[in-house]
Amino acid sequence: MLDRLSARIEEAMSPFRPVLDLLATVPGVSTAVAEIIVAETGGDMSRFPTAKHLASWAGVCPGHHESAGRSKSTRVRPENPYLKGALGIAALGAARTNDTYLQARYKRLTAKRGMMKALVAVEHSIITAIWHMLTTSSPYNDLGGTYFARRDPERAARNAISKLNQLGFSVTLNPLDNAA
Repeated sequence: MLDRLSARIEEAMSPFRPVLDLLATVPGVSTAVAEIIVAETGGDMSRFPTAKHLASWAGVCPGHHESAGRSKSTRVRPENPYLKGALGIAALGAARTNDTYLQARYKRLTAKRGMMKALVAVEHSIITAIWHMLTTSSPYNDLGGTYFARRDPERAARNAISKLNQLGFSVTLNPLDNAA
């Protein structure tokens, strides 16, 4: 029975082979997750004008409701449960990949917001990347695990110094010679 179902799934997904190959380049997206993404979105991003529309339709963009200095609910909307579940699996897988942008984003946000909010943010990053990939037919371009440190090296140095100071160390920075 499983072999027959697998054969039917493979037959149904054969027209979408280029899309599945593109989705496989995203860290955390397995073949099964890619098939769910294609099954739910149709593999055609022309129906979504922007990546934000796709993220909203998928239900991975939390609200930001603030009035008179009071924050209200920031829960995500219960939109497409199948796509949201597949993105959750992909986000968990991406958080466990080594030296990738998605892992760095997950670690950075986990320290500030907690595990669940960080996973939703990684889901949002994945679905945004998928929209851009399928719109331009280009593979995933990973920014790397050191993206945030390269983006603002002074901030990364300040954070490292403050962590060492908290551990009881006194730190003096001496710049290295700029040898190639």
